[in-house]
Amino acid sequence: MYPDTRLFIAGEWTDSISGETLPVLNPATGSEIGRVAKAGQTEMDRALAAAEHAFRQWRKTPARDRARLLHAAADNLKARIEEIAPILTLEQGKPLAEARSELRNADDVIRWFAEEGIRSYGRLIPARRGGMQQMVMKEPLGVVAAFTPWNYPVAQAIRKISAALAAGCTVILKAAEEAPASCAAMIRAFADAGFPDGAINLLYGVPAEISEYLIPHPVIAKVSFTGSTPVGKHLTSLAGAHMKRVTMELGGHAPYIICADADLGSAVSMLAGHKFHNAGQVCIAPTRVLVEEPVYDRVLSDFVTAAKAVRVGDGLKDEVDMGPMANARRLDAMDRLIGDAVARGGRLLAGGNRIGNAGFFFEPTVLADVPKEAAIMNEEPFGPVAVVNRFSQVDDAIEEANRLPFGLAAYAFTRSQKNAQRFAEDIQTGMLSVNDYGLAYAEVPFNGVKDSGYGSEGGPEALETFQTIKFVSQTNL
Repeated sequence: MYPDTRLFIAGEWTDSISGETLPVLNPATGSEIGRVAKAGQTEMDRALAAAEHAFRQWRKTPARDRARLLHAAADNLKARIEEIAPILTLEQGKPLAEARSELRNADDVIRWFAEEGIRSYGRLIPARRGGMQQMVMKEPLGVVAAFTPWNYPVAQAIRKISAALAAGCTVILKAAEEAPASCAAMIRAFADAGFPDGAINLLYGVPAEISEYLIPHPVIAKVSFTGSTPVGKHLTSLAGAHMKRVTMELGGHAPYIICADADLGSAVSMLAGHKFHNAGQVCIAPTRVLVEEPVYDRVLSDFVTAAKAVRVGDGLKDEVDMGPMANARRLDAMDRLIGDAVARGGRLLAGGNRIGNAGFFFEPTVLADVPKEAAIMNEEPFGPVAVVNRFSQVDDAIEEANRLPFGLAAYAFTRSQKNAQRFAEDIQTGMLSVNDYGLAYAEVPFNGVKDSGYGSEGGPEALETFQTIKFVSQTNL
């Protein structure tokens, strides 16, 4: 059974005062399965007042006490994985195994930030004369407005919430209306752990209305957003006009470089596994596959075979590798991007079509030899499609990797230490994984450069984005 979703404000689950709701669709059928409450200005004002009031207490709460509550929330979430995972699949579409994995990852993230908050140290600076003490203190910024998308409705929210709470901030989360119930279930795990009323608040509604009201509001001290680059730029400009601190985790278009000396079996296996994970709706998914000329035909053939073997279906059914896309907009985007690539001379070697008339299913798709002027070579596809092109020299691969304004993630496969070092030094990206897919763990930085944003969502760097530095110089009288 899929539950209707309410707002969570000042420690209470509530409908909006207007009674307005928004529909929630099952991507596997395209049919409505529930409703989510739509917040208006009254609910936003209540959340702002609650978060501001709670911050006065929460900022003074010892780090170990904050950690204890975070661990309790993680315990609650872990105990409810089998209850929440089918809800996540119903509203977002991903296979049940991926939903469970997302929730297990959320448990890990909460616990890591709980412990990292205890280790958030200041420092003493050796004074220039006797009788003087100079110290650096880390303090929580204040109330955080967090905005999260539908592709990972729990995992994206949990990074922001856990880091903010561990740092001593309070949070107003505007989560994804298209996949609301799993995120609400995660928030319930925090509420049941005993956090102060108002420390966490959950809103749903019209994204532009909520962001345009919350971000300029004097109570908000920090904005954290995950989503598209155009929206991120707009929100950054809005926050900048009011001198608000921001973290932006935006779009990507990740190059996936395979050199002739690489372990080709491993490179292709990881490519297929991660390209079609979550139906390709992943900001760090490989999209531009660049293969060195001598092994191009072999890699392309093996990848096409792997793509055709992916089993697509309802995520609640057994033996399904890839579920539907999250909404009809993504289907339209696939049709446009693939049609344009083929019209410009690209070769369609696998997939390329919608599946059936119900739901939002699309075939795993492989394009080859697509020219640079094609839209898919310049726009983040955010779907189950990869472009495989060839290169002759490492310099050419690096040039293509850096050609776009995006710089979130990049991947390279080579046995050459010289090549690996060149990739590390020369590819303009926030994250690079060589011979592996080792990104997005709780303890490592997660950040982009250029139009992919700034500020980390992982590692100790993420905690620091919710803190301000205070320098105190004191002379004994």
